[in-house]
Amino acid sequence: MSPRLSSARTRAAMRTTARVSAELLLILAMLAVALWLLGRMWPVVWPLIVGLLLTTLTWPAARFLRRHGWPPALAAAVVTVAFLLVVTGVVALIAVPMSSQTDELTKGVVEGIEQLREWAAGPPLNIDDAQITGALDTAMARIQDSVDSVVTAVATGVGTVVDGLITAVLGVFLMFFFLKDGPRFLPWLGRQLPGRLATDVPAVALRSWETLGSFVRSQALVGLLDAVFIGLGLWILDVPLVLPLAVLTFVSAFVPIVGALFAGFVAVLIALVSNGLTDALIVLAIIVVVQQLEGNVFQPIIQSRGLGLHAAVILLAVTLGGSLAGIVGSLLAVPVAALIAVVWNYVREQLVDPPEQPAPADT
Repeated sequence: MSPRLSSARTRAAMRTTARVSAELLLILAMLAVALWLLGRMWPVVWPLIVGLLLTTLTWPAARFLRRHGWPPALAAAVVTVAFLLVVTGVVALIAVPMSSQTDELTKGVVEGIEQLREWAAGPPLNIDDAQITGALDTAMARIQDSVDSVVTAVATGVGTVVDGLITAVLGVFLMFFFLKDGPRFLPWLGRQLPGRLATDVPAVALRSWETLGSFVRSQALVGLLDAVFIGLGLWILDVPLVLPLAVLTFVSAFVPIVGALFAGFVAVLIALVSNGLTDALIVLAIIVVVQQLEGNVFQPIIQSRGLGLHAAVILLAVTLGGSLAGIVGSLLAVPVAALIAVVWNYVREQLVDPPEQPAPADT
């Protein structure tokens, strides 16, 4: 005869399940409200995040100057100006060589288009010039019919660029103030909070700061590896503008997905117009291999060691962040996951029972 279920234990299990479910629903509701408030304050939060990320990148230099007796304001100002000069130099390193070879690249693009037309006119496509011209006329007609949509898209793009510039300027100003007054923030925060919060919140904030610094350094290392391997491939193939392309690859590594696509497109285009279709395909293969190594090997291993996260967690976080918030979600997915892990580990440390003290030996 099979044993019967205990009605008392069943009711107790149901009550426990109902209580836990209600508590989880309250937690999810709280998170939903927090995310809604974050979305409403995003124009302020996003420059703050940019400023924090820039500060983690420049803080070692400011800390070095402060330790050698520099006043905080002067150290922050020098580091900020040096950072702006480096960014300006990087932009010039990319733009000046490309502008000096504009005529050559333009001529190469025209020759590449002519080669494509000749290839399309031959077997197996056998497309004559009349068909190509007709296709171009059809495309132009569709563009003219949708002028309003094009204007709207251009206006949206211009607005996005303006918003990006405003965010960058605010981020740099916030970086200066973080470099100048950052060490005084945690003691001030501790004085404003009551009870255990005066200890817990600054401790979590300090760990979060160290985690953000580790993220920026690991991302810079990944970008450096991309730039070295791709730049080496371009140099072997004798593709022009190797140094600007390597710098562009390094900078674009901080913008997931779109940055890699943009840098790869530029490299393949320059290889096509300067060296021909064969070298362009080789460059494309090199970029695909390096990007696969970055996404599946370099980035998970380096970030998992620096952030204390498993490689699978990083991959899942980037996928989830991209599906929820696009490019910005992909950019912030890894640091957000690392900060959640910091908070979770700290809470676990506070909830763990202290080790039992051994009983005193009888004398």
